[in-house]
Order: sequence, then C-alpha cells, then structure tokens
Amino acid sequence: MNIKLLIDGGDMKPGPAIAQQLGPIGINIGQVISKVNEATKEFKGMKVPVKLDINEKTKDFTVETSSPPTSELLKKELNLEKGTSDHRNIKVGNASIEDVIKITKIKYPNMLEKDFKTAVKSILGTCASIGILVENQGPNELIHKIDSGRFEKEINAQSTETDSEKRKRLDEHFTKLKEEQEAKLEEERLAAEEAAEAKAEEGKEGEVPAEGEAKAEEGKEAEVKPEESKEEEK
Repeated sequence: MNIKLLIDGGDMKPGPAIAQQLGPIGINIGQVISKVNEATKEFKGMKVPVKLDINEKTKDFTVETSSPPTSELLKKELNLEKGTSDHRNIKVGNASIEDVIKITKIKYPNMLEKDFKTAVKSILGTCASIGILVENQGPNELIHKIDSGRFEKEINAQSTETDSEKRKRLDEHFTKLKEEQEAKLEEERLAAEEAAEAKAEEGKEGEVPAEGEAKAEEGKEAEVKPEESKEEEK
C-alpha cells in the first residue's frame, strides 16, 4: 500500500490529516513521523513530497522522498520568503550560475532532461517565472548565452560554490535594483491616488442638484435684504 504526503521538511507533526490516513492501517504514527523527519531533515523549511510504502500485514514501511519543487529550492538557496506573480516587473533575488547548478544537481535525478546543460536551462526557466535574476541578468537572456557557449566551464565542472567577492557584487547589484523598484512602485501608487482623487472631483462637479436643493438656491437668490429694500424706497 502506498500513501503520498506533502510535509514540512524535517518537521512532520501528528495531526488529523495524518491520523486519518495512517490510523485505519494500525501503523505506529510516531515511528512514521520520526523516520520521515530523519529522511527530510536536509530540506527543513520546505515542502517535501513523501511516499510511504506500507506492508499492511506486517505494518513495516519504507520512506521515499522526492526533492522539493524547484521554486522552493531556489527560495531556500537565496533566503527568499516568496517569489513574485509579476515576474516581468518585480525581481526578488539575484542568483549566481553556481546557485542554479547546485539546484540542478539536486533535481537532476528526477528530471526528464537527460543532458545536464539542458537541465540547467530548465532551472533557469523557473528562475524567470518567480522573478529571480541570474548573474545580474534575466534568466531567459542567460539561456541564449549558454547556448552560445557561456558558462561552459562551470556547467561541465558542475560548480556549486560562489566565491564571496562574486556574491558581494550580485548582492550590491540587486540592492540597487530593489531600491529602483520600490521608488517606481511608490511613484505609481501616488499617481494612482491622484488619478482617483481627480476622478472623484470630476464626479462632484458633474452632479445635478436635487429638486429641493435647486428650489432652495432659487429662493436664496430671490431674497431681498432689509437694508437694500429701504434704499430702494428712498
């Protein structure tokens, strides 16, 4: 019997969902949690697919883990809370080619791509979809450069270490870009507020007074002040 779960790496806990799936089988839930946490401890902080292969007669089981989704691995590597839904305009991080190669090595055994360079380009595609730059560039631009022979040395050697000076340059570039993004977003927000206010004012100017209000205004215009009346009599 196979049971598939999606758990927090290294932090599986007992709960109603787990009990509902494992309880009827009569398996020791504590043992399952312990073994799953041990098998997924390297992926702490990420969602990890897990498959339990259970012998219903003996209650023995084995734990099979799959690597977390590529987006989760990338966010973990760059210490990002989340990606962006507006990947064209908002960037959330700046990875090195070595970061991408590192994630590729983790995912490669389960990927359909048989060529490592092709697998690297697939990971770059995920970088693009969640708003991560690579080597200060858009990932799709980098894919074309890889096709032209760029980063051949790093990919063939499957280099996964980014030296501190390079990391510093990448971080500095992204810090500047982030400031520009935030300034642009604030500018757009203020422009939107001004447009909304202008539209509201236009609406007020175009309003037609209610019938009662119109008559009241007419009555005011027709009123003659006492002082003005006496002057006219003289």
